[in-house]
Amino acid sequence: MLTPQYSIGTSVLSYVISFFGSLVALLCAHRLVRSDGSLDKGMLACAAVSLGGIGIWSMHFIGMVAYRLPISIAYDIPLTALSLVAAIVISGIALYLASGHGLGRRQGWLFGSLLAGVGVCVMHYMGMFAMNMRATMTLDPMIVAGSAVIAVGAAGAALWLAFNLTKVIDQVVAAAVMGVAVCSMHFVGMMAANMVCTAQAPVNPFVIGGSNIALGVFGMSGAVLILIFWVMTGRASDAPVRAPVRAARRAA
Repeated sequence: MLTPQYSIGTSVLSYVISFFGSLVALLCAHRLVRSDGSLDKGMLACAAVSLGGIGIWSMHFIGMVAYRLPISIAYDIPLTALSLVAAIVISGIALYLASGHGLGRRQGWLFGSLLAGVGVCVMHYMGMFAMNMRATMTLDPMIVAGSAVIAVGAAGAALWLAFNLTKVIDQVVAAAVMGVAVCSMHFVGMMAANMVCTAQAPVNPFVIGGSNIALGVFGMSGAVLILIFWVMTGRASDAPVRAPVRAARRAA
């Protein structure tokens, strides 16, 4: 039986990226529905990438790197990439439902919360099974169930905050709470795993590993967030210009 340890610095890094990913997602979600009630698909995509790809998946992956065992660990590339896609797609659908499109606002929030919570669990445990190492993993069902409850609760809170808070300071506080919730789900989920050392790791040529991988993911995630923020502010500054143009066209 292997006893895990955690890198404190990398764990803090995972919370930081979850906070900023959640904050940008909240800012995007606030601009998700236009003044005429239509859905801004560009903002939906930005919010999905910010929440699912950065706030959840990047936090998860950096948190996985913070998980240290007395054996080397690599990560299956296809399964890891699939978990990233799943996190973004599920977050996008959950945000779409919670915005009130397709279903009512309350029903959309309920279904979106359940979908997002289940999606986070699927992504998380998919990422855990992507670990390539000289160990077999078993999971404690009770702790897994606890992590699922945390995931659904965190998703519900995140979606409610995304569409009910308008002040920037409130969104900053909400992002901090969301970061704590996402990290709690992750580390509780990691507690469910029992690792037993085996003779050799599974043979898999498509793996990635290394001590600097967490910094690489953090850097790429930061660059993506800066790009999304730039797109978001560009749309916001362009909105007052578009309105008079549309009014002039209607008058003509």
